[in-house]
Amino acid sequence: MQLDVRAMGLDETGIIVEYFHSSTPEHLDTLGVDPTRLPDPDRWRQNFEREYAQPLEQRTSFQVIWLVDQEIVGFSTVDKLRYGEQANMHLHIVIADRRQAGLGVEFVRRSAALYFETLQLQRLFCQPNALNTAPNRTLQAAGFRYVKTLMTAPSPLNYRQPITRWVLERQPEELGL
Repeated sequence: MQLDVRAMGLDETGIIVEYFHSSTPEHLDTLGVDPTRLPDPDRWRQNFEREYAQPLEQRTSFQVIWLVDQEIVGFSTVDKLRYGEQANMHLHIVIADRRQAGLGVEFVRRSAALYFETLQLQRLFCQPNALNTAPNRTLQAAGFRYVKTLMTAPSPLNYRQPITRWVLERQPEELGL
């Protein structure tokens, strides 16, 4: 089985729109997503077009795609991006039978490495719903450090919920120190 993580092209961002708009209310609830907060698909695509038109250093988001044997199985995104500083990561496996199959840890590690390198990050945060055990275990196994649990709406798509904040920090040896 060959895993690959790479930057998502603008022409591939439809997978994000489709994933959220085709997910069941139960699955969205597991993610802490309020379906009434999902942008209209056309507006969402236009937002991606505007974002991709920006120089990387000025973007507020960045997306990567996850592949198994060249088949798209998921994606990761960062938002609240401050190039050279930090970002908030989100992770999604879009093919239901690929969830909880042991792929997440490696996808998260590879995504984090790509984010650190491409976006020159110092810190990468992830804030999954505290009640959704799969991403919390995945982040811990991938080397993220627990920060705290709190009540918040972690993104514009989410309702207020308990989240677990995790962080991965760039190591001094990666900085050439």
